[in-house]
Amino acid sequence: MNYFKIIVNGIVKENPTFVLLLGMCPTLGTTSSALNGMMMGLATMCVLIVSNFLISCVKKLVPDMVRIPSYIVIIASLVTILQMCIKAYAPDIDKSLGLFIPLIVVNCIILGRAESFAAKNNPIASIFDGIGIGLGFTLGLTVLGSVREILGTGSIFGVNIYSENYGMLLFVLAPGAFLALGYLIAIFNKLKKA
Repeated sequence: MNYFKIIVNGIVKENPTFVLLLGMCPTLGTTSSALNGMMMGLATMCVLIVSNFLISCVKKLVPDMVRIPSYIVIIASLVTILQMCIKAYAPDIDKSLGLFIPLIVVNCIILGRAESFAAKNNPIASIFDGIGIGLGFTLGLTVLGSVREILGTGSIFGVNIYSENYGMLLFVLAPGAFLALGYLIAIFNKLKKA
């Protein structure tokens, strides 16, 4: 199995943000800045990698009747551990991402990859799928957060590029998230076809 191809597939062909349009709640809600987008993407990627691995390991032990509930228990356990670690070691990130960290449990990217990939492939391939999809999601959120932060406040990752007086408040607010995402999807699809 070509693991590099699995990673590239998650970043380009099956990018959760720009191609599959999955996980739109955290995508639009947490990307008011590049740092928030990147941190949300990395948190989701951690859960995705470990849950893919664990689900791939236990797939033959779980009866079909309780497959989805057991996957959700695995994912919820991992998210709880992640949230406790973030609260303990990165309280600023916990404060800025707030409710979106526990909502990783119901993120359709994670359960979708568990069903479509981890339940059908070996643990190593499932880890690489988690890395690829996680990187695609992280890159998508970071790019969207960067665009919104630059246009809205004139900075990126907290570094001022131009005066905040010239920023467009629209891009810091929810409607700006939709506009920026729409344009980025169009650009991504145009580049993918080229």
